[in-house]
Amino acid sequence: MMADALESGDLSLNLTKLCLSDSGTYTCTVRGALGDEQRVTDIELQVKERFPSWTTALLVLLVLLAVGLIVLGGLLVHFRQYFMSVYQVEVKEGVESVQLPCKTIIHLPKDVRAEWTDNDNDMVHVYQNGRLSEEQHRVYRGRTEMKRNQLETRDFSLTLKYPTDRDRDFYICTVYSRKGKILMKKRVVLKVKVCQVEVEEGVESVLLPFKTTPELPDDTKVKWKRYVPEPAKTVHMYHHGSDQPEEQDQVYRDRTEMKKDLLKTGDLRLTLKNPKHTDTGTYRCIVYNQDGEIVRLKTVQLEVEERIQIKDETINIRTRSSSTDPTPLMEDQSV
Repeated sequence: MMADALESGDLSLNLTKLCLSDSGTYTCTVRGALGDEQRVTDIELQVKERFPSWTTALLVLLVLLAVGLIVLGGLLVHFRQYFMSVYQVEVKEGVESVQLPCKTIIHLPKDVRAEWTDNDNDMVHVYQNGRLSEEQHRVYRGRTEMKRNQLETRDFSLTLKYPTDRDRDFYICTVYSRKGKILMKKRVVLKVKVCQVEVEEGVESVLLPFKTTPELPDDTKVKWKRYVPEPAKTVHMYHHGSDQPEEQDQVYRDRTEMKKDLLKTGDLRLTLKNPKHTDTGTYRCIVYNQDGEIVRLKTVQLEVEERIQIKDETINIRTRSSSTDPTPLMEDQSV
C-alpha cells in the first residue's frame, strides 16, 4: 500500500506476482481508532492465464490516476461509493421473518464454515459440516435458519425470525476454508421500523403486540415497561409462571393483561385497559433468562388521542409524544 495511505486517502493495494489461485473476493476494512466505526468494500479479483493486450495500458492509466488523486475531497467522494455499497434490507416490525442475502458465484470447497455475525461480533449463526453449531449468542437462539445444500446453490442467506427494533444492526456473512482462509465476505444492513400503535381515548382497551419464538423456558421473566415520558414505570411483570402485580406501578394496577400460556406460544402481547392520553409514550417488552440476561426486546410507540368536552360536544385532539425514537436501554440489564 502507499506509505501515505491514511493521509492521502488512497487505500489501494498493489498485489504482485499474480497467479491463478489469487482469484477471489478481497475485502478492504476501515475502522476508527476505538473500533467504533467500520466500513467494508468487497472487490472480486479474477486472474486469467494470459492478459489481454489492453491490460498493460489500463494498469499504467490506474497508476497515473492514483498519483493524480491527491486532493482529499476527491478521494473521499471516490471511496464513498465503495463504503456505501452495502446491501440494505428494511422491514416493518411484526413480520414473521426477514432474509439477509448472501450469495456468490465462486466455486467453494466442501468443508467450509459459514458464519453470520453482528456489528458487536456476536455470533448470529454458524454452519459447519452440514449442521448448525452451538456457538450462537443467546439473543439469536431458535431464531435463525439457513437453506440446505448451501454449497450446491452457493446461497448462504440467513433467515431471521421475528425481527424487532433490537435487531437493527450490521450483519456480516463470512465463509472460511478448512484452514481458516476467508473465501467470501458480505455485509448486510438490517432496518426494522419501530411498532406504532394509535387509539382514541375512551376505547375499552389497546393491544401492544409482541410475537416471538415459542417454547420459552419456564424460568423466563417478561417485563413491560414505559420509558418515555420519564420517570420510567413498570407496566406489567410476568415471572415464575404467573403475573406479579406487586411489581406494577400504581398507575397500571388492574389495567393490564397478558396471555396465560405466553411462554409456550411466544405471544407476549400486552392488553392495556381503558387507555388514557397520559398513557402515550414509549413502551418496551424485555425478556430475561434465568441469569438475568436480556434475550428478547421490543419497542412499541403508543399514542392515545385526547378527547375533551367543549360545551355539549366532544372532540379529539391529536398530540404526539415528545420523542418518537426509543430511548436507549439504560437499566434492567439484570434482574
